[in-house]
Order: sequence, then C-alpha cells, then structure tokens
Amino acid sequence: MWKNLTGQFINWWKKDERYITLIQSLLLAMLPLVCCIVSCALEGRTIGEVYLPESPWNDELFYYKQVEGIVNFGYPQGYFGFNESHALKLSFAAWSPVLVFPWVLWGLLFGWNLMSPILANIVFMMLCCFLFVWLVRPSWKQEGAIALLFCFFRLFVRYMLSGMPENICFALLILFYGLAVNYKKKEKTWKLVLLFAMSCIMTLMRPYFILFLFLPVYFWIRRDKWKGLAGSVLIFLATAFFYAGIKHYLGAEYFDPLFFTDWISAFFERGLFGGLYYTLNKLRQMGTSFLQYALEGVRSGFAAGAFIDGYLVVMTVLLVQGLVDCWKRYREKKENHFLAIELHLLFCFVAMVAALLLMYKLEEGSKHLLTFIAAGIFVLPVIGKRPYGKILFLGAAFLFLYFIKANTPYDYQVPYRTAERQEQVEDWSAGFAGTMELNRDDVPNFENVVIWVFQDKDSSEDTYIRPLWQALYGLPKGFGISCCMPEYVTGEFERLQSRYLFTPPGGQIDEMCKKANYEELYRNADGVLYELRSGYEEE
Repeated sequence: MWKNLTGQFINWWKKDERYITLIQSLLLAMLPLVCCIVSCALEGRTIGEVYLPESPWNDELFYYKQVEGIVNFGYPQGYFGFNESHALKLSFAAWSPVLVFPWVLWGLLFGWNLMSPILANIVFMMLCCFLFVWLVRPSWKQEGAIALLFCFFRLFVRYMLSGMPENICFALLILFYGLAVNYKKKEKTWKLVLLFAMSCIMTLMRPYFILFLFLPVYFWIRRDKWKGLAGSVLIFLATAFFYAGIKHYLGAEYFDPLFFTDWISAFFERGLFGGLYYTLNKLRQMGTSFLQYALEGVRSGFAAGAFIDGYLVVMTVLLVQGLVDCWKRYREKKENHFLAIELHLLFCFVAMVAALLLMYKLEEGSKHLLTFIAAGIFVLPVIGKRPYGKILFLGAAFLFLYFIKANTPYDYQVPYRTAERQEQVEDWSAGFAGTMELNRDDVPNFENVVIWVFQDKDSSEDTYIRPLWQALYGLPKGFGISCCMPEYVTGEFERLQSRYLFTPPGGQIDEMCKKANYEELYRNADGVLYELRSGYEEE
C-alpha cells in the first residue's frame, strides 16, 4: 500500500517536470519580498522601519483599528462611522468588513500590531505569486515578463507596505485568473466551483467585482447550457442579496454617497428616453474630465491621472491582442483556449470605465483601477504568443508613469518611522490608556467612541487647523472612531452621543468644550481629548 502511494507520488512529481514548476513558483514568490527590500534599501531604510502612523492616508487608521477590534473582541466595542453614523448591526465603518477578513485571519494566527498588515500583505502577495505559477505554469520567458512588469508597477510595493486592503484585492484577482487559465487547460468541476466562490467573495468585498462573476458563468453555461444558466442566475441573485444585506446592516453612512445612482433614478423620473439622455450626457461630461485627468497624469504626474493612464495602456494592449486573436481564430479556424479569458478581462476593463464615469468620483475612484492593472500584468504575458513587444511597451509606460513622473509623496512615498512621530504616538497612547475606559456593557455603544474632529477653525485667526489624527493609532483596543466635520460637531454640540472628543487645540470646538465645562483628559500641542459625560445620552 505504502509503496503504491509512494510510486504514484513519484510518477506525479516526475510528470511534466513538476520540480521545474516548483522552482519557478518559488522564484516568483520571492519577488514581492525582494522588491520591498530593495525599494526600502534604496532609501536607506528597511521593511521594519515602515510605520503606519507616519502615513498621510487616514483610511488606514480605520482599517487598522477595526481589525484590532475584531481580533481582540470579535467586533469593535465602539462604533466606527462618520458624523456619528453607525451600522445597524455591530460596529463597522462604511466599507464591507469582508474586505479585511484576510487580515483578521492573520491577526488571529499571529497577533495584530502596527507591522501586521504590512507583513500580511507581503506574505499574501508571495503566496499569490507562488500559486499563480503553479496553476498557470508559464514558460521562463513569460515568468520573466511578469517579473519585469511587477517591478515597474511601483504600486505593488507601495500597497504592500501600507495598511490599505488594495493588496488583498490584487492577490485575489490575480489568483482568480490563474485558476481560470488552469481550468481551461483541464476542466474540472471543483475548479469551476472555486471560481464561483472567489468571484462571489470579491463581490462582497467591493460591488464592481461582480464583473468577474461573468467568467465562471460563461464557463458553466458553455458546459451545461440551461442548467448552467439557471444556476448562474441563482448565484447572481444570492450574491446581490448578501451584498445588499452587508451594506444595509453592517455599513455606516459615509459623508457622501460611496457611489452614485442618479443615472439609474433618472430612468424612473424622466422615462426611458429622458434617462438615456441623462446617462449619455453624464458619460460625456465625466468622460471629458476623465481625459483631462489622463493628460494631467502624463504632463505633471498627477497620481489619479497616472492611474488612469496605466489603466488605459493595459486596456489598449488587451484590445489590440483581442482583435488579433479573434482574427487568427476566424482565419485559421483553430480554437484559442484562452480567448474567452482575454475577452472577459477586456470586457471588465471597458465596463469599469463606464462604472467609474457614472458612479464614482474620479480622484477617489481611480485607485480602484489599480486592481485591474495588477491582473493585466499577470494575465497578458501568459495568454498570447510573442509577448515581447507588448511587454516592453507596458514596461516603458509603467517606468515613465510610476517612477519618472511619480513626484507626489502623498501617493508614492512609503511611510518610515521618525523619532518625532513615534514619540507623539507613544505619548498619546499613554494619555489614552490613562484616561479612557472601555465599557463592556451592551456593546457596541457610544461610550466606547471617540469623535475625531477632522478639522476646525483657529479661534483667533479663522484658519483651518487639524489635530494629529495619527495619535488615534494609540487608542485602547476595542474603541471606535467617528470622524466628524466641524459643522456637525458645532451643530449637534448639545446632542453629541459619543463619550470622548479629540480635537485640535486652540480651535473653536476646543473653546466650546471649555465653556461647557467638559472634562479635559489630555492635552498637548497635537490635540486635546475631552470627555463629554454631561452631554452624553445613550441610545
């Protein structure tokens, strides 16, 4: 029995030279780590010096503290929200909590601290690269092309060395297409099931990922006809139902809508032709801005424009290659196993442009395009013949956009620890710990919430000032954060529900708290913390 099993394993291992595939997988798996090490070394730094409180991206604070609350308590004990909005159930912010569950698993296994999301991101991308090669089995030249584009697409390193979940999206979508290529090589039911599962999970993370659900739907319908169609409709409906439930029950209301649906409501308010006119007019207006952003990305390196430019370059290559492959199939009458994958990715690129123009703000929405670019970097080298020209073209475009023109530290600079910022955060950590008490009764509740006053006006000079919001990384575990605009705080001052308030010193809200005799818990040049017990009313 043992000899038979051993013999089968050896035969399997020798078949198709799987040891070479293992070597290729390990080599590409090392690339994310090497890129991060080299990128840091070129600045005289190490990965261990990356420090989230040094980053200017305040979304990272929300993601980090939410995961910390989940890892330690199952869910945050205080509400995360905006202008004291909060989810109907539990205590998550505006974004789907499904997005951060890979981090939650990491935190449960290895603990959660300021280095955890960075180390998790690197490991996730290394695992993604390993599995992609194992699934796709590219040639050495194809793997070299992937490695080249990976190095030139600077955003891989930037998001690995951050507390943003973009890297999770990168890895999942790359693996999705790796599995799709593997499925076309040898169609198995379990692979199709896994493709459906991955695309559904991605949709629950971000709704536009529903575009990728169309690929396994096509595979299933092509395989089982009406059975596949009926099953796909049910899966679509179930996924939409679950996403709507997550959004309704687990999402807090943001300052502004996260995506706009005015073009949909126009059809109900203005009729079919009125809705079409409104939609086409919006596409025209937003399309003009889209092109202006793209031009500014080339001209000045404007990051949102550069993201759009990279997206358009990859989409153009996909379009040209798709047309060429369609013509070859028509002329030669030979089936191209990967043509469906290629055309589906092109469809997703085109559809996402329409979604961006109709439903998102261009500057904030442009970062969502990066996930599509990441998928293109891995897919393009392995689905076409003679990839050298397109790879050189893409590499040159990435080098120009993301190195030569990348002159905005906010978007590209990796945050490294400074003695000043570390001292500030440690000082506030001690201040928070010595004055704030986590209330475990009937959680989540507003007693475990600190209002972060986003900005305020100086009481004497009428200029805007902000507190050191990075200090909130030092909040005790389990506390929630409600980012509030000054107009909300002043307008609702007597009805604020949160127990604590963090505001810039010397501002108008600081003066209002003094006059109201709210208890000042901690103050320094970076911020002031008040307890609003006299104004607190539990819902």
